[in-house]
Amino acid sequence: MNVLVINCGSSSVKYQVVDPEQATPLLDGKIERIGEQGRTHASAVADVLKAVEGSAVDAVGHRVVHGGERFHDASLIDDDVLAAIEACVPLAPLHNPANLAGIRAAREALPDVPHVAVFDTAFHARLPRRARTYALDTELAAKHGFRRFGFHGPSHAYVSGLAAKHLGRPLNQLRIVSCHLGNGASCAAIELGHSVETSMGMTPLEGLVMGTRSGDLDAGVVLALAKAEGVERADEILNRESGLAGLSGHGKDLRDIEAAAAEGDDRARLAISVFAHRVRKYIGAYAAAMGGLDVVVMTAGVGEHSVSMRRRILQRLDFFGLLLDEDKNTDAKVSAESPVAEIHAAESSVKALVVATDEARMIARETARIATGHTQVKQPGPIPIAISARHVHLDRASMDALFGEGSELTIYKQISQPGQFASNERVSLVGPRGQLERVRILGPLRSKPQVEISRTDEFKLGVDAPIRGSGKTEGSAPIRLIGPKGTLDLKEGLICAWRHIHMTPEDAEAYGVEHGDEVEVAVTGGPRDLVFGDVMVRVKSSYKLEMHIDTDEANAAELSRGAAGALIDDEVYVTPAGDARAKLKCRR
Repeated sequence: MNVLVINCGSSSVKYQVVDPEQATPLLDGKIERIGEQGRTHASAVADVLKAVEGSAVDAVGHRVVHGGERFHDASLIDDDVLAAIEACVPLAPLHNPANLAGIRAAREALPDVPHVAVFDTAFHARLPRRARTYALDTELAAKHGFRRFGFHGPSHAYVSGLAAKHLGRPLNQLRIVSCHLGNGASCAAIELGHSVETSMGMTPLEGLVMGTRSGDLDAGVVLALAKAEGVERADEILNRESGLAGLSGHGKDLRDIEAAAAEGDDRARLAISVFAHRVRKYIGAYAAAMGGLDVVVMTAGVGEHSVSMRRRILQRLDFFGLLLDEDKNTDAKVSAESPVAEIHAAESSVKALVVATDEARMIARETARIATGHTQVKQPGPIPIAISARHVHLDRASMDALFGEGSELTIYKQISQPGQFASNERVSLVGPRGQLERVRILGPLRSKPQVEISRTDEFKLGVDAPIRGSGKTEGSAPIRLIGPKGTLDLKEGLICAWRHIHMTPEDAEAYGVEHGDEVEVAVTGGPRDLVFGDVMVRVKSSYKLEMHIDTDEANAAELSRGAAGALIDDEVYVTPAGDARAKLKCRR
């Protein structure tokens, strides 16, 4: 499938014709000076179409910077989607108007092919509340839409996927800090395949030092600058006259700044130091936020090409296991044909990779996925829903420690999944702030202990448990368990369970989904409407078809035991007792 990728900026249009399965674009180019001498986005897109004439175009993918709260995925463009993008113009006044102009011109010129919007913000759309929320009055923030969104999503998604493939490990088993370092720069904490923190916020101004953007500032500086220079002038200074350019006095190109620094220019040296310090600080912070780190990825213009900047950023990180290999760093070269280079030492427990980003190819992939309907699922029948209360899984050693050597679990009652049961045995969970009594153990014994709680339980215990799939306890929270014969302090193992659907391989085939797919579930028509995002599909021959949510989630939707669901086209309708129903949309 050939996808025309269009990236409309305020004064230029970049374009490529991309086959997502090929490493290099079939055609690429750039049209500049939009806004001068009568040149408009419409005339620029007309020139793009002339340039690609003779190339078969099956779909058009449009980069859209801001998708606001609505868009969690790429979306087929219709009038409703256009209106929603336009509603986000106040959040990205420099970007979304240009994106819209390009979309309208391209749709008019190519009305018979699908057009897909791929959003910079979509990859970060499910940031945890604690990561996306500013410390403002919540009503005021809601009124004005003040929250963190994040950007560079296609790049962070693309390079994290390549990093996982290079290391031969599933993306959903890795904790990655992705550093997109170019004229625009951002870091993202990608935990088990999901963005859980990112340095850019409501706009691309927050975070790292960039080519001309200031990045993080005391809000008092912004207020003082606005009072002294006026709001419009302050906006110009912070977005176009700050960052590396403002610090160095030598423009925004790092090569020019490094050349000036080599000749002894103190401002240039300071700019380099501040840039590197800010990136290193975010890497450390994100490792802490994820409870550990497996990979650091360096990408985009600076990340891919500046040997000295990579060295400055990655030095002094040996305390958490990242050891830079100077020779590998010096020799690292990446390209479309060879997109990944290792720069860590052989003994480094944390890997460091240089990865060639390709946002256009990622946009082409997402466009092809949406345009060809790869998210469609089928409707073979209802899906039961199970509400899972807090519980504990033990291994042989932890069972011995808590209940005595050689002790065994005794069956209280069988539960829905074949071969599993609720036991008569219970333990107490003890956290820094509180305690939960008589928490039931589920059997049989497993290969390692695991404790699953809800968000409400988190607050009672005073802990911060990550959302994880069952068995993914590396880097999770610690917890103390008290049994009748002893006490056990787990260094890790406490999680909030990732909501999921159990399926057999036959179920998965019938529903048109695969192991590891994620779905969105919107409960509607009942006492309380809401959307469940990030519902994981888990496939195993021993499973029984069932969706699992915790008590907080069930209470939020006012679901009761005995709820069930069915797939309809590309949506799943989950129908609890009563009239409520939920639709589930598959994402890959």
